[in-house]
Amino acid sequence: MLIRVPNPNEPRPSEITPREVYLNRRAFMVGASAAAVAVGGGAVTAEAALKPAVKGQPLAATRNQALSLPDTPTPWESATTYNNFYEFGTDKPDPALNAHTLRTRPWTVEVGGLCQKPKTFDIEDILKLAPLEERVYALRCVEGWSMVIPWIGYPLSALLKRVEPTGAAKYVEFVTLVDPEQMPGTKPSFFGSSLDWPYVEGLRLDEAMHPLTLLTVGMYGVVLANQNGAPVRVIVPWKYGFKSAKSLVKIRLVADEPKTTWNKAASNEYGFYSNVNPSVDHPRWSQATERRIGEFRRRKTLMFNGYDQVASLYTGMDLRKYY
Repeated sequence: MLIRVPNPNEPRPSEITPREVYLNRRAFMVGASAAAVAVGGGAVTAEAALKPAVKGQPLAATRNQALSLPDTPTPWESATTYNNFYEFGTDKPDPALNAHTLRTRPWTVEVGGLCQKPKTFDIEDILKLAPLEERVYALRCVEGWSMVIPWIGYPLSALLKRVEPTGAAKYVEFVTLVDPEQMPGTKPSFFGSSLDWPYVEGLRLDEAMHPLTLLTVGMYGVVLANQNGAPVRVIVPWKYGFKSAKSLVKIRLVADEPKTTWNKAASNEYGFYSNVNPSVDHPRWSQATERRIGEFRRRKTLMFNGYDQVASLYTGMDLRKYY
């Protein structure tokens, strides 16, 4: 008689949603969204909403091998249909269902605050500001899942240097678009929406100037899909995904630590630093392991998400206290 010993790294049967249940639930959500959201006089069909984003305009970029993971990227289909973007809804498929309403042209980003040369940049200016490069980064979400995505952009420092931060600038604040007409999740009546809009995030200035911090305009060789933060976002790969603000409209250099959205909403769960730290559990779940989208086996979570290059930024800090 053959007795199978369960592998502790495999999910329990009770943890796996049956495929038919998942698809039925998703179809129900699509139907509800289609009934509520009309664009150009026609409702979004379930068939169209279930499909991943159509790839947009190609972006030529040189692969930065030194700052790229060797891991296989998450499939485009998964990266564009399983997202956190609360402006378009709180469930993972919601951004793919609703983000078609986002208008990414015209678009400007106001960069100001404690700097010598504040400026409002048009999105076309941002695209041309520095040579575009592709970096394969892992992005880990606080819920315990992660993706590997080939992002396109350039160091955020290239933009910040253009405005010449003053000596008084210690932090960088990111402010994202809030427009209830384009973003159904920001409407007061939207079920489950309790965040204080607009979405605000922040970094210490030295974090923002680190070469790994990417001002991001594309992914998978094309412009950003709407549900992934079009037309411009920031990617901070050693922090949990919610630190990487999407659809940016303002970047401000400030003296004091910004009051960030998730920290204001639940300060006991979401600290300002939010570095990936497997030894600091979320109050409602462990952060010791994660599951890559597309994989069943859990893997060990790495400190700083594996990006040891940033460890020197936190020398002498208690990263359990400054979580």
